[in-house]
Amino acid sequence: MDRNRSPQGETARILVEFLEVAITSVVFLKGVYPSGTFERRRYMNVVVQRARHPELQQYIHSSVNGLLPFIQKGLVERVAVIFSDSNNVPIERFVFKINVNQSYGSKLEEADLEFSLKSFLIKLPLSQSIMKVLPPDCRWEITAYFRSLPQSGTTSKDAEMWVPTDTRQWQQAPLITPIKSMSSEPLGVQLYLEHPSLSEPEA
Repeated sequence: MDRNRSPQGETARILVEFLEVAITSVVFLKGVYPSGTFERRRYMNVVVQRARHPELQQYIHSSVNGLLPFIQKGLVERVAVIFSDSNNVPIERFVFKINVNQSYGSKLEEADLEFSLKSFLIKLPLSQSIMKVLPPDCRWEITAYFRSLPQSGTTSKDAEMWVPTDTRQWQQAPLITPIKSMSSEPLGVQLYLEHPSLSEPEA
């Protein structure tokens, strides 16, 4: 079976499209850029934000779409949007933990999958009260955590575009705040916030 037409391929395609919208929403909600950098659009019948600035839109689009072949194969465990201070120390992480059932062989019910994913887009704006205020000199990046490292020789240029991050890691286990989770075969997604532990040493 063509992997792109398999349940895993179709699921990965829907998930990547969703992640692009969700990550854009996160960046908008954090107020990193002026509100005019975004425009209102509808996605899954929910009002969302789309990046108007070409470089911002391209960074999010290319980063997430570059994960497509690895999500199809079940290699990606988490996709995170990390906001850091000027010393590259994380202040806040939005983590999408994903699982695509590789043994699922039934017909994909796209409507059920999209209905479940839509609830994340509704819940995100309602979670601003638990988000941290960012300093004016913050930076952010999209980071993927792989279950196993892809082999660059077998996945052509797809693996080569992903490089190790230079963002520093917390020394203590983070404080985790769940935002939303779903399970709709063959996809499971959890979205949660990570903040540094109260005992985390100052940078």
